[in-house]
Amino acid sequence: MEVPRLDHPLSNPTSPCEEVIKNLSLEAIQLCDRDGNKSQDSGIAEMEELPVPHNIKISNITCDSFKISWEMDSKSKDRITHYFIDLNKKENKNSNKFKHKDVPTKLVAKAVPLPMTVRGHWFLSPRTEYTVAVQTASKQVDGDYVVSEWSEIIEFCTADYSKVHLTQLLEKAEVIAGRMLKFSVFYRNQHKEYFDYIREHHGNAMQPSVKDDSGSHGSPISGKLEGIFFSCSTEFNTGKPPQDSPYGRYRFEIAAEKLFNPNTNLYFGDFYCMYTAYHYVILVIAPVGSPGDEFCKQRLPQLNSKDNKFLTCTEEDGMLVYHHAQDVILEVIYTDPVDLSLGTVAEITGHQLMSLSTANAKKDPSCKTCNISVGR
Repeated sequence: MEVPRLDHPLSNPTSPCEEVIKNLSLEAIQLCDRDGNKSQDSGIAEMEELPVPHNIKISNITCDSFKISWEMDSKSKDRITHYFIDLNKKENKNSNKFKHKDVPTKLVAKAVPLPMTVRGHWFLSPRTEYTVAVQTASKQVDGDYVVSEWSEIIEFCTADYSKVHLTQLLEKAEVIAGRMLKFSVFYRNQHKEYFDYIREHHGNAMQPSVKDDSGSHGSPISGKLEGIFFSCSTEFNTGKPPQDSPYGRYRFEIAAEKLFNPNTNLYFGDFYCMYTAYHYVILVIAPVGSPGDEFCKQRLPQLNSKDNKFLTCTEEDGMLVYHHAQDVILEVIYTDPVDLSLGTVAEITGHQLMSLSTANAKKDPSCKTCNISVGR
């Protein structure tokens, strides 16, 4: 059964928990831990027999919501007035031990038919592991609560951004994309050893690899989509690729029509920044009908290759003409192998600017330009 969203009692005073807010503080809930230990000042009465939730089930998981249900013994079930839900991010053994721990979230809801929907971007993040436990509670006339023991602890992981969320990111990116500049080549910078390895071990063909975790935490392509990164940005005064790069002093250049043409589809993948004034847009080019195309078709918003704010391929006088957005840095992922014989490899004359690398770069969660209200 679908029920009204379950909100944090201190975050939304118009939620179904409004009555609870007047009588029960968040602090009081936190003073009752999963072991049933309660402070004498917590406002929660001594424990009496209430059914303990068991066989907890989590379903309909999205990037910022889930449904929860459980079973209970019928004994004293009619005395239950509220549910307490203890939600915590699962500890990461590799996390920074000096970083402040996330504050556990204690949720309060009136006893409604199950399953109930838990929704809230202020305490749920995409692609994040959580633990959850439940108590039943009975509100007394004096405002105190009688509570059951905590249920067993269940683990689950929230989902990636959906197409709906990515479309929201897309619309925010369109606002700052700027005017379009003409370009003619895609390029990829790497170290000399990379290209030597490709020639020796992969028959001269660059192979797709799994995208790293850079960008939005909820991006469905991070750690899943296989592809090859290319750039297409040009210098305003020359119309040619810049001579500097953060990724290596050797550059593979390939004519734009070799990768982006009427036989490919174009998808929007992400929009982010790294605590800087400039922003990145990730686009995916996939040959029609390829595995990469099928992957993107299910998860990413598709763009009109001839008419969008970021990267276009149009025909003029029988020739394909290409334009890219000026005010964002485009990162283009091509999902199929690319043979080096289709282009050229040469050393650039500029510098290797490591500070501009986006490898595993984390998105600035406070930026109002590139964030949406469903976690980061």
